[in-house]
Amino acid sequence: MAGHGFHVHGAHDHEVEHQAHRGLGLAQQVAIFTAILSTIGAVISYQGGATQVEALLYKNEAVLKKTEASDLWNYYQAKSTKGNLAELASLIAISPDKVEFYKKEAERYAREKQEIKAQAEALEAQAKKANEKSERLIHPHHRLAQALTLIQIAIALASITVLTQKKWLLALAAAAAVGGAWLWGAALLL
Repeated sequence: MAGHGFHVHGAHDHEVEHQAHRGLGLAQQVAIFTAILSTIGAVISYQGGATQVEALLYKNEAVLKKTEASDLWNYYQAKSTKGNLAELASLIAISPDKVEFYKKEAERYAREKQEIKAQAEALEAQAKKANEKSERLIHPHHRLAQALTLIQIAIALASITVLTQKKWLLALAAAAAVGGAWLWGAALLL
C-alpha cells in the first residue's frame, strides 16, 4: 500500500522529524560539547604521557652518564694509587734501572689520569645537560595533567547538566573547559 500515498510513521521516524524542526536540544548540545571535550582530553593525555616519557628518558640518560663518570673516577683513583706506589718504589729502589722504571711508570699513570679525568668530566657535563632537559620537560607535564583534570571535570558537569536540566551547570562546565584549554596552551608555550 505504500505505492498509493499511504505511509505509516514509526515512533523513531516521528521523533527524528520533530527534532529536525525543533533544532538542537540541550541533550544534543551537551553530547556535542562532551565529544569535543573528550577529543581534546585525549590529545592532552597523549601529550602529557609523551612529555613524561621523554623526561624520564633524559633522566635515565643522566643517571647512566653519571654512573659512567663515577666508574671513570674510580678508575682515576686506581691510577692515582698505582702512580703513588710507583713514585714510592722509585724512592726506595736501590737499582738505578728500577728507579728509572718506576719514575716512567709514575709519569705514565699521571698521563693516564689526565685522560681519564677529561673523560669523566665530559660525562658529568653530559649528565648535567640530560638532567636539565628532563627538568624542562617535566614542567609542562604538570600543566597538562591539570588541564586534563579540568577537561574531565567539564565533561562530568556537562553530563550532570543533561540529568538535571540545569543550564548553569553547562556554563560551569564551559568555564572548566576554558580553564583546561588555557592550561593546555600554557603547557605548550613552556
